[in-house]
Amino acid sequence: MSRPTLRLVEAPAQAPVEWAWFCGHCAVQTPGSDPPAPVARVCRSCGLGLLLETRVDAVPQRHDAFLVVDSALLVQAVSIEAERLLGVEEEMAVNQPVAQLVVPADAEARGASGFAAAVAEVMTDDEPVQAYVRPWNTFGVRMRAKIAACGPPRAALVVLDCAPRSGLRLVGS
Repeated sequence: MSRPTLRLVEAPAQAPVEWAWFCGHCAVQTPGSDPPAPVARVCRSCGLGLLLETRVDAVPQRHDAFLVVDSALLVQAVSIEAERLLGVEEEMAVNQPVAQLVVPADAEARGASGFAAAVAEVMTDDEPVQAYVRPWNTFGVRMRAKIAACGPPRAALVVLDCAPRSGLRLVGS
């Protein structure tokens, strides 16, 4: 009687993750891949934001609304577009709970599949995740949020997808 044998299988080699630096306020990317010196981590474009590092596939663009949230779910930075979209100034939002700006879009999406769980997940894993959120104190609004790790120090980058979807038609048009 023959017995099945176990074979060791090599895991496929994963491509290395590329990282890029961007301004945490105006989203301008820094040229090159070398990290800026710690004394040069204030954005030269707007002069207001600190330079942060994230995966190349998660770097926000100038027109993106985004927030930077720490592990305690406190807002640490708000982009220019997020200020406009959420109707808040960065100075008033910093060190406030993120739930005062955005909340999960679906009541059933709490726990392991909710927004807070997605933020916590990227704190331990570099793989971006998605969740649905809505601006606090609004109803009927649902936005996709791409959440990725950024830093230093370690934080979550929450990029809000507020672009209108193609193919949708306004009633009465």
